[in-house]
Amino acid sequence: MEAIVFEEYGGPEVLRLTTADEPHAGPGQVRLRVRAAGVNPLDHKIRGGAMREVFPTEFPAILGSEASGVVDEVGEGVTGLAAGDEVFGFMETGAYAAYALASVVARKPGELGWEEAAALPVAGETADRVLNQLAVKNGETLLLHGAAGAVGSAAVQLAVARGVTVIGTASPGNHDYLRALGAIPVAYGDGLTDRVRAVAPKGVDAVFDAAGKGALPASIELRGGTPDRIVTIADPTAAEYGVAFSRGGDRDASALAGYARPVAEGGLRVPVARSFPLADAAAAHAESEAGHVRGKLVLLP
Repeated sequence: MEAIVFEEYGGPEVLRLTTADEPHAGPGQVRLRVRAAGVNPLDHKIRGGAMREVFPTEFPAILGSEASGVVDEVGEGVTGLAAGDEVFGFMETGAYAAYALASVVARKPGELGWEEAAALPVAGETADRVLNQLAVKNGETLLLHGAAGAVGSAAVQLAVARGVTVIGTASPGNHDYLRALGAIPVAYGDGLTDRVRAVAPKGVDAVFDAAGKGALPASIELRGGTPDRIVTIADPTAAEYGVAFSRGGDRDASALAGYARPVAEGGLRVPVARSFPLADAAAAHAESEAGHVRGKLVLLP
């Protein structure tokens, strides 16, 4: 099968389109013919070696943890799914490929396109998990770094639905977008603490770092000097500051289905910023690594 493989840590150029052995469904698994695969910032951090302590990589490796596609093999013990079913979910083998294996998938609603479905699993699960970990509630203020990305977009909407005031960091070009989602936008970079204090003079109750761009010291300062109620999903220096790093939780097919319905009905937005042919995975990584992406980048095998 065609797949994007890398055999060493490095820049986007280490990703190459090649032929790899096809995986086959084992007990409890289905195999998908991949129609779309999500590209996440974590992918380029793994590829570059920044996350080697948290996510060690065995080479050669295929990236990609989420996809949508058509079931074409069903493993022993799987019930309720059959060849030809359209599904989306979390992949157990790399999704940057023609085929991938999964044990946690949900049926794709007909109203949800392949690309939108592939953009949903990581964004929905991560946003929901971290908000629960932070225990944010009605009346509180959340500072969200990387608010315009796919995870950030989902987190803004889910937090606002809880009655939380969200201050979202993003580049100025994404500020109107964040306002439309219900967040108060601020620019990241030098002077961040002063800008946040200007819109939240009483301080922030919690911090969700979905960007991993060195904002932990400022976050701790804004939390009164404590790392309490700060969670990052993207900064490998978290332990140095005593900040919690959230790696992933229990993945549940019913929760996936629950994320899909409001997206299909237009009540939750996880926008697809751009789609690339599978062969252009390096270009997708370069764009992801440059930042400023509004929503999710997607690969199309």
